[in-house]
Amino acid sequence: KNEGILTICSSFDQKMCYDVCTAKAEKTAWKIKGEQILKQQKYSPWLIVFRVLFTLLTAVLIVFIFERSLQNGAISAQESQRMLLAMQRVLAKFTDRELSLHFVRKLAHFAEYTALGFLLQMCLRVYTRHYVKHISWPLLGGIAVALADETIQLYTPGRSSSVWDVWLDFSGVCSGVFAALLVLTFFHMMKWFILHDMEG
Repeated sequence: KNEGILTICSSFDQKMCYDVCTAKAEKTAWKIKGEQILKQQKYSPWLIVFRVLFTLLTAVLIVFIFERSLQNGAISAQESQRMLLAMQRVLAKFTDRELSLHFVRKLAHFAEYTALGFLLQMCLRVYTRHYVKHISWPLLGGIAVALADETIQLYTPGRSSSVWDVWLDFSGVCSGVFAALLVLTFFHMMKWFILHDMEG
């Protein structure tokens, strides 16, 4: 009877050992496969293209923001007025409500920095896989641009600077970063479903 119990225990231990070894082997295989994929992605031509693309787009947008800050008050007001008229023509098709010049200027600020936050986050992604861990980088970059933008306006004739504008710009950066995270999450999920279907 004791021998039968020992045999059962021995068989059970062997099964557990087999299961553990199999799980470790599968984990090692997945790790090797993941390292191979990462190595291929690291030197992928598409990755290099995206790095160049997002870096250039981010740089161009920052230059565009600073260029607008260097415009004097009269030129900036004229551009805002043209934008107001264009938006009013579109809005007139849906409602009789009129927009204010102040609202249009603040909306332009928010839109610029939303685009900046989006590009900064996407730029971070193409340089590192740990884009969530380093999410503070695009946020700090965005607020640095906002501070520099408002500082430039202090020395531009006819322009003024405001702490509230810095906060508005930073809220745009946060919105852009959040939008980029949503896009990246969506593509990550699509990639997971595709790989899961291929393995199935």
